[in-house]
Amino acid sequence: MSESHYAAEAAEKAGSASKKLTAPDIRSRKSTGTPIVAVTAYDVLMARLIDAAGVDIVLVGDSLGMVFQGLSNTLPVTLDEVCYHGRAVARAKLHAHLVGDMPFMSYQVSVPQAVESAGKMLKEGAFESVKLEGGADMAEQVRSITRSGIPVMGHLGLQPQSVHLLGGFKVQARTAETTAKILADARALEQAGVYAIVLEAVPPDVARQVTGAVTVPTIGIGAGPHCNGQILVCTDLLGLSPAPGPKFAKRYAELGADAVEAVRRFATDVRAGAFPADEHAYAAAPSTSRSAPKS
Repeated sequence: MSESHYAAEAAEKAGSASKKLTAPDIRSRKSTGTPIVAVTAYDVLMARLIDAAGVDIVLVGDSLGMVFQGLSNTLPVTLDEVCYHGRAVARAKLHAHLVGDMPFMSYQVSVPQAVESAGKMLKEGAFESVKLEGGADMAEQVRSITRSGIPVMGHLGLQPQSVHLLGGFKVQARTAETTAKILADARALEQAGVYAIVLEAVPPDVARQVTGAVTVPTIGIGAGPHCNGQILVCTDLLGLSPAPGPKFAKRYAELGADAVEAVRRFATDVRAGAFPADEHAYAAAPSTSRSAPKS
């Protein structure tokens, strides 16, 4: 099927839905009990495919640094790069809610910097809300951003932007002390005005406690089944990243292997002279010349 087919399917789904999903819609899922489905995307093609599947949230994560730039962590990703990918994804005209990660050092320096960066993400990146990492220490940033009219999603547990402080990509909240802290951080974010909280790489019982402690929905990634929704990175979900991948990521397809095989078949056909065939060639234009008149 062509990209245009998927675009048409996405448009049909969006048209049949009641309305474009917003931050308040996502927040209301806590009371309705409808699980939230979120997937990352970084370009218009992937965004159209994911939206056609009927997800609730598309996240342009700073994971783009690792997924698309080949970096070992997310730290070098810039605000301009996130905005670039946001504009591309927004061109898919999503029914899903579009969220963008605030990259490292775009909000930690000061509250005014955080508000300015969030504003740029909406103005130049076409995002509908922003996501930032941190708990009580980031509550004032969250409060000021939301006062500016910008919805904020929180992120607790494993915070990839703090990878060096944490000593690597490790499971968090494994002790009573750290569990108490994540609970306090979740409450602080709720009071500051977030509409949802991502919980990454924490034990399921901790996620259950956090989910029960706040009135906003939690969205898990490596946090077990007790959250109000789940998110996965698109390349993990689709089997485009190298196997086996993270423990928490279920591979619903093996598109990477399919892509390699498709290109291998193309290469074989080219080297054998089997491609292009007659059906892949354009016909010559009809002749428009006329015979010269007889003298």
